Amino acid sequence: MEEFIIEGGVPLRGEVTPSGNKNAALPLLAACLLTEEPVTLHNLPQIRDVHAMRKLIESLGALVEEVNANTWRITTRELTASHLDPDLCRRIRASILIAGPVLARAGGLRLPPPGGDVIGRRRLDTHIMALRALGAKIHYDRVFEIDADELHGADILLDEASVTATENVVMAAVLAKGETHIHNAASEPHVQELCRFLNILGAKIEGIGSNTLHITGVSRLNGGEFTLGPDLLEVVSYIGAAVVTHGEVRIHNAGVEHLGMVQQVFHRLGVHWQVEGSDIFVPSEQSLVIASDLDGVIPEIKTNIWPAFPTDLTSIAITVATQASGSVLFHDWMFSGRMYFTDKLVGMGARIILCDPYRCLIQGPTQLYSERLESPDIRAGMALLLAALAAKGTSKIRNIIQIERGYERVDEKLRSLGAQIRRDTE
Repeated sequence: MEEFIIEGGVPLRGEVTPSGNKNAALPLLAACLLTEEPVTLHNLPQIRDVHAMRKLIESLGALVEEVNANTWRITTRELTASHLDPDLCRRIRASILIAGPVLARAGGLRLPPPGGDVIGRRRLDTHIMALRALGAKIHYDRVFEIDADELHGADILLDEASVTATENVVMAAVLAKGETHIHNAASEPHVQELCRFLNILGAKIEGIGSNTLHITGVSRLNGGEFTLGPDLLEVVSYIGAAVVTHGEVRIHNAGVEHLGMVQQVFHRLGVHWQVEGSDIFVPSEQSLVIASDLDGVIPEIKTNIWPAFPTDLTSIAITVATQASGSVLFHDWMFSGRMYFTDKLVGMGARIILCDPYRCLIQGPTQLYSERLESPDIRAGMALLLAALAAKGTSKIRNIIQIERGYERVDEKLRSLGAQIRRDTE
């Protein structure tokens, strides 16, 4: 098993370019199953989750050709299977995204439950209710048996603004007969990318970027090309790395148009950056003083659906907050296991009270010290990597496969910024 060895306390300096958006890449690869014509995707991140999705679509009949490392041409002349490998599905949560396109194109499939990060219960009910509204018959007994004689448009109100459920029903609806209206739809940037991509292929989706999508079904989709935008979670991770090491970093092609709420939240932690065209410049001079609410009340940073502060950035923000002066309460009501990694930060010297599974109180700043760590999930793993970069001494992080599920060449990129990080085999 490989591990990262990090010598902390080294300020990061330099320039970095984020990879393509992981959370867009996975549904886009699944959507390639909707058409028999070639589709070319540019700026695909070379990460473990993307390679797992590649194996899933290849197992169903897709031919994937590597034009170069980050550009793939996918052609699915026909779907040659309707059963998915349970071991492949366990690797990633996004395996559930196979349901919509295969149902739309082939009329049915056998789908094992998806895997993914263990951060609490992650419902699939919204997917099932939405696909049933389109005419699917779904039976679950440890495996999903899904089929439909014909998919038809429907007026659908999602019981939660689930990203993957929105993506699944959109992919199914583009080939359904008639009109589909999706209310309470997720509107994250990667959902918008999927919709724009499908429109390039000939789909008819309106309302992109809002929480109400209007879809007019078409009989078939064409081929086409699409370039993925930057991974915003990676962008903010490098902002955090610069801040906790008191470094100075420029992030190119940073997707600045989508970071308004993130900038507000980090501003409350005393973090500032400059937007210069499509770049973000993080200066070394940071106040790192937590801004209290009126009358000196401890502020609460609470996750919510887009365009509010995203749950996937909670772990990074918590690590940054340990280096800021003052108190702040973090509240992530979405996932009951998101906060459990904080015990590792406490072991490094952070002052954190875990109030309950959804809330933690942080008092900073504190000097962090090196520790032997293990990455529990993608986002917590990256947060611990930031903590190790800030800590005194040499830290080791095991189970780095979790981090590499979501971050491309993370050790190489950090070394290019001056970080003392290397990988070793235990």
